Amino acid sequence: MTDDAADTDTYALRSAALAEIEAPDLPYRPPMPKSYRPRIGMIGTGGISASHLDAYRTAGWEVAALWNRSRSKAEAKAAEYCPGARIEDHWTAMLSDSDIDVIDVTLHPEHRAPIIEAALKAGKHVLSQKPFVTDIDVGDDLVKLAEDRGVRLAVNQNGRWAPHMAWMREAVRAGHLGDVISAHVSLHWNHGWTAGTPFDAIEDLVLYDFGVHWFDFVASLTQQRARSVFASASHAHGQANKVPLLAQALVRLDGGQASLVFDGGAPHGPRDTTYVGGTKGSLASDGPDLGAQTVMLTTAEGIARPALEGQWFNDGFRGTMGELLSAIEEGREPSNGARGNLFSLALAFAAVRSRISGKEVEVGACRTLES
Repeated sequence: MTDDAADTDTYALRSAALAEIEAPDLPYRPPMPKSYRPRIGMIGTGGISASHLDAYRTAGWEVAALWNRSRSKAEAKAAEYCPGARIEDHWTAMLSDSDIDVIDVTLHPEHRAPIIEAALKAGKHVLSQKPFVTDIDVGDDLVKLAEDRGVRLAVNQNGRWAPHMAWMREAVRAGHLGDVISAHVSLHWNHGWTAGTPFDAIEDLVLYDFGVHWFDFVASLTQQRARSVFASASHAHGQANKVPLLAQALVRLDGGQASLVFDGGAPHGPRDTTYVGGTKGSLASDGPDLGAQTVMLTTAEGIARPALEGQWFNDGFRGTMGELLSAIEEGREPSNGARGNLFSLALAFAAVRSRISGKEVEVGACRTLES
């Protein structure tokens, strides 16, 4: 090949063919404790609790008690997922039960904090539904309380154990990419099903309530290298929702960049793609939805295509509780611990403030969801 031909290939951005190599064996599946089998109490049995309960049933973990403001809803969930569970008249009964070690709080953010606080004071380990808190200072206080009481506090960031995101995270953790330079997530799907539901009252439904999964994913890949966020949101033509279904965010990293694009108003041709670039390799995932993804790892040695098992729903929920139980058993901080999750929330809060102000916002400058 002549120099001119080589230059033409370079200008045309043509890539060289690479060998197919075996994918590394990575621990991406939901973790399981070796022998620790606590009894779990669940506070709140709304819609999302079905995914929790189904995951726990699959894993063989005992749910001993349920509470919900509407007793009939708790009874229905028990009948379907854990017939042996008792229905409490008040959630505080679980906290005084010495046979219950772990409390799963699935209520909405505005109701969770005082219940989490009471559970920690009672010496219970806690799994909090995401988003963890709407105030970083409140989250700090809960983290410190858990540490003072010697119990574990984790957050149900279930997207971390979606098979494709879990495998990519473990590939980064194992050093296959070297230093992460970039992380780009692009989701195109129809989120219009939320019109007319309580979700339609959340102004930043896509950027915050849904998007926090991907802010957390970026944080899990880059640790605390995120410095600032610039974000926007808009309504899609033809959408029925009151709140914006389109949103995007640019994240400035120390030595890198990240982006999140959410096309929540696209009614046809759903697509979910992710790219993570590093100094030694790259990762790419692609598929028609969040549950059907193919992943590719590219390094100087070649291209690896892991055969992934599982689905986000409900393996992600088995992952969050499994990691908490494993951490309790091993006497360590869970990887989905609340302290680390506060940085993920700081990213999301900065995005919301940027959307409101139209300006780039430093990560950590916003202590609450809207300030």
